Order: sequence, then structure tokens, then C-alpha cells
Amino acid sequence: MGDNELKEGILKNAKKNGLKFVSLQFVDIFGIAKNCEITRDKLEDALNSGLWFDGSSIEGFARIHESDMLLKPDLKTFCFLPWTENKVARMMCDVYTIDEKPFEGDPRGNLKHALKKLKEDGFEYKVGPELEFFFFRMTDGLAPNPEPHDAGSYWDLSPLDLAVDAKREVIGHMDRMGLNIERSSHEVAPGQHEIGLGYGDALTIADNVLTYKNTLKIIAKKYGLFASFMPKPIFGINGSGMHTHQSIWKNGKNAFFDADDKYGLSKVAHQFVAGQLHHARPLAGVVAPTVNSYKRLVPGYEAPVYICWARINRSALIRVPKSIRGKREASRIELRCPDPSCNPYLAFAAMLSAGFDGIRNRMAPPEPLEENVYHFDDKKLEKLRIRTLPASLSEATAELGRSRVMREALGEFIFNKLIEIQEKQWDAYRTQVTPWEIERYLPIL
Repeated sequence: MGDNELKEGILKNAKKNGLKFVSLQFVDIFGIAKNCEITRDKLEDALNSGLWFDGSSIEGFARIHESDMLLKPDLKTFCFLPWTENKVARMMCDVYTIDEKPFEGDPRGNLKHALKKLKEDGFEYKVGPELEFFFFRMTDGLAPNPEPHDAGSYWDLSPLDLAVDAKREVIGHMDRMGLNIERSSHEVAPGQHEIGLGYGDALTIADNVLTYKNTLKIIAKKYGLFASFMPKPIFGINGSGMHTHQSIWKNGKNAFFDADDKYGLSKVAHQFVAGQLHHARPLAGVVAPTVNSYKRLVPGYEAPVYICWARINRSALIRVPKSIRGKREASRIELRCPDPSCNPYLAFAAMLSAGFDGIRNRMAPPEPLEENVYHFDDKKLEKLRIRTLPASLSEATAELGRSRVMREALGEFIFNKLIEIQEKQWDAYRTQVTPWEIERYLPIL
């Protein structure tokens, strides 16, 4: 369907459903959703010409003297927001400069560029992220002190899982917006849950991650809950990850599949694994981009810190999920270090580049390690040459800054801005005097 047909269809549906507003959405460097709402009578102009805005006020975008920027709606992303009774719709947008050229600091545009280059070589990148989150009790409309809303544990059902109705309503809305939801469940920690997004092309899934987060927060509030995607909101219990299933396709077929391989993975898949393992330390700076991310990435809570791969070993950085024997479409790998604080557009672009560098350079992964690495001492880790992920955002940012592959994946503008922002984030954190320090030192020093 051509652009003109899509525009006509959007305008026709808008009138038919009594649409009143359209939310034009994009993201900043952090992956935080931004939007401008327009009324229906301005929709046709926006579809034809876009919408100008001040980019200097967006984190990581332009300087004040080059602030004028243009939002161009992606026609394929138009959908009604069901909880508004279809009176509001949303469209994802790409960001352009004053010269109407793609803005190099636009995370969505960055991922589109990476996927376009991949497609020129005949490949397609598919992902399926599993976003974990917490529901906290609201206090006067806020959640300043994270108190889990229930005491449930892994895969508990109602009444131990107190959020069943909220999750069902969220999934119903997502389904009406065209998101493919595979399952929902209570996770390991009290108040922790997961709703699994279906598999698909990386750009669509990145858009869906933003819609998922926004929908969840809106519906949670209706139930007196606050939904948080903070990686480690509570000390001493499991944090929230965004385990991401991945595969490369060529000519409409899964290039990761090999029925004769022990794990059902092709040579291309092995090379992709090798690339992500090789670049895991700088990659962490993109897929785990906050100070809090590294409170989750510690041994003991099923969070992967050791750079190795396996099938049944959930302490490994990359896992090969079991699939039905001979089912080509299901062959995939699962990267377990991303967390839901990441910008999905940048995360998928970085993950793709790390893996594809392994294909390009014909890397071979080490032998898979089907043991619980958490039980290894330093001597055994050294003997097996098992490296670890960075232990802090400062360490991850330093690794990121030295990575040619990550620089190419993100482009000069985003690469430099991301490092600048993360260095400032670390400086702000490290100079804080925390309650732990007061409790530990004040009485004795």
C-alpha cells in the first residue's frame, strides 16, 4: 500500500471513529518517550508536511542555535489508544533537521539506518524482548517508597498474584493496538511481573516497547499501582531484566537454523554469538545504561555477569532456548544482560552490530559452559578465561568509549552524546552522600 492510500485510510478512520487528538511520539537519547498532541483538523497537515518543534529542549538533541527540528509521522504506526475509546491515536515519528534531512541524533532513525544497511546485504534482524517490571503501591498518587503490591513469587496465580486484572486489561489494550503478546506471569520477586512481547522485526518491536511501557503505566494508575521499569528498585531481591531473543533471517528463512547442530544453530548463529560475547563489555554501556543497571548485574540473582554461553545455564550471558526439533523459525539466541531502562532503538542497533561483527569476521565462540558459573572461584574463572561484565556504569562507559563497533553502530553524534550523558550521570551519583554511608560511618567517625 502506497503512502497516499495509507494517508487516505488514516483520515477516513479518524473521521469514522470521531478521533479528537493524535499523539506524535519520538524518543530522546535515554529512550524516554516524548510527544506533541495535535487535534484531528491538523492531522492531514502533519501527515503531509510533518510538525516543527524545538529540539534544543530535548536531552541529547540539538544546541540552542540549531534547534528547529521536524517530526515526520511514520504512517504505518498509526493506531487508536483503546482506553480513550478511540478518541486519541498515536503515531511514531522520525526526526529531521531544518534542512529536512534525517537527524543523526534520532535513536529511531539510527536503528532504521542499521536495518536498511542489513537489508541491502539480504538480511533481516528479528527480536523478542521480555520486559520485567514492578508494581508498587501508590502513595498520594506517587510511589516515593517502593512497596511491592503483593508477596507473590515465580508464576504464582491469583490470589497470590494481585495484579491479574490489571495485566489482563493491559494485554487487551495492547492486542487491540496490534501488539503481539505471548504471555504474562508473576516473576520471582514480590510485586514483580513480566509480559512477553512477540517476535518481530527490530524496528516494530522497538516501537512496541515504548507503547508497552506507556500502556502499562497508564492502566496501572487506574488500579492504584505504579509500574516501574527500574532495573533494581529494591535491595536484596531480584532486579528486572529485558532478556532479548534474537535471530538473523535471509531470503525469508531463519539463517540461525541448522538441524544437524547440537543446539540447532547454524554457523552464522555461532558467529553471531561470538560477536556478542567479544563485544559484551562495551555493549553493556548501551543495553544497561544507568547507574542502577549495575546494582542488578551482580552474582546471585539470576542476572548474568559472566561472559559465556550455554543452553540450560541461566547464569550465562547468552542462552540458547530449547525449541521444537526441526522447527526452523524457532531457532534463536537470548541475550540476558539488557534491562528495561535501555533505549530499545539504540540497544537493538548495538546488539545487531556486535553480533554481525562476529559474522563479518567469522569469529568462533568458546565452548558452551553448562555449569552454574556463580559457583566458580576466581582461579577457575581465570583458567577458563571467563571475563565479566563491567561492575559499574563508569566502567561500562569507559569500555563503550573505546569500541569502534559501538561507535559505528550508534554513529558519531549519538555515540558521543551517550558517553557525555553517562559520564555526567556517574559523576552526579558518585558525589552523593547516601543513607548507607551515614548509617555506616557517622556513628563511628
